[in-house]
Amino acid sequence: MNSEPIVFLPGMMCDARLFAPQIDGLSHERAVMVAPVHLGERIEEIASTILDMTPHRFALCGLSMGGIVAMEIIRRAPDRVSRLCLMDTNPLSETPVRAAEREPQIIAAKTGRLEQVMREELLPNCLADTPFKAHIFELMVDMALSLGPEVFARQSRALQKRRDQQSLLCNIKCPTLVLCGAQDQITLPKRHTFMAELIAPAELVVIENAGHLPTLEQPEATISALRAWLG
Repeated sequence: MNSEPIVFLPGMMCDARLFAPQIDGLSHERAVMVAPVHLGERIEEIASTILDMTPHRFALCGLSMGGIVAMEIIRRAPDRVSRLCLMDTNPLSETPVRAAEREPQIIAAKTGRLEQVMREELLPNCLADTPFKAHIFELMVDMALSLGPEVFARQSRALQKRRDQQSLLCNIKCPTLVLCGAQDQITLPKRHTFMAELIAPAELVVIENAGHLPTLEQPEATISALRAWLG
């Protein structure tokens, strides 16, 4: 078994099931860990907590909010991250408009309407039109309900207050994979092209027939990209 472990960071209101195919495909080759991204109300706090629970040196892969946390981790501890994978994520700070939109969602979640918020506002544009779309959608709802409204509120607050990481990207030196779904409507492919251009050692991979969650929508293509990145 390869001695370099890989740490996966899931997106907002997602758990280890987001990476289930990749865990299954890679765990016989190396140690695999999924770290929580809800232990704190700031991205900096979440990153610090994850650094306390991870191996001294590891490959790091984050999707969506997990990618935002991953950028903060490499900002804080670049020598501990041997390789970086940023999936369907965003290096920019929250816009005032989006930050304001989160407020009624937080109130709704805390008053018993988390499922409604997920089904009607956050999830409809996440997935590409594949035969597995309905199944993945229900899995996403189940993950969100398993985590609950308090996690939703903490993660929403952390995203509202996140820093802009564009300058950080220019300083990343480790082998980096920037990966996204070709039909991602949440974090557009053109943003990932921009990210890959800022990171000198980055490779850009765009997964066809996938939206915001290529790990579940096109698991085998995602595993192949990760294997090439891991070397």
